[in-house]
Amino acid sequence: MKRADYFNQAPELIQHLLGQEELLKQQAHATFGITIWELVKLRASQINQCAFCIAMHTKQALEYGETTNRIIGLSAWQDMPLYTNKEKLALALCEKLTNAQVIDDAFYQTLNVEFDDKELTTLTIAINAINSWNRIVKMFKPNVEFNEHRTNA
Repeated sequence: MKRADYFNQAPELIQHLLGQEELLKQQAHATFGITIWELVKLRASQINQCAFCIAMHTKQALEYGETTNRIIGLSAWQDMPLYTNKEKLALALCEKLTNAQVIDDAFYQTLNVEFDDKELTTLTIAINAINSWNRIVKMFKPNVEFNEHRTNA
């Protein structure tokens, strides 16, 4: 079934979201880094089972220099020795917020060891933004493109 072309049905609203994305990119780059931003976007998209966003953020993460092993290992990040403590805390926050879990004072204090208040605010808004995109995309189901080329061996 063909669904609405959300980009053309509400262009002003989509431009607002795209503008927010650009601001988040700038803030992430200036605070905790693009790597954490991309890992969080990819992890939230995995949790939300958003195929379009998984494909897009995998490609973007690779373009920003992320490694294939870290992308593959992301779904089991807690058991992988591939991530820094700061990245693990960002991923834990991502999972808690994406799954609407309580952020208790102890966890907040743990976050505050690695992230200052501005970084935590930016990270929280970034997690909110990717969850919003995931829900929009799951509603309208645009075509998923991995742009992967396979060769037969």
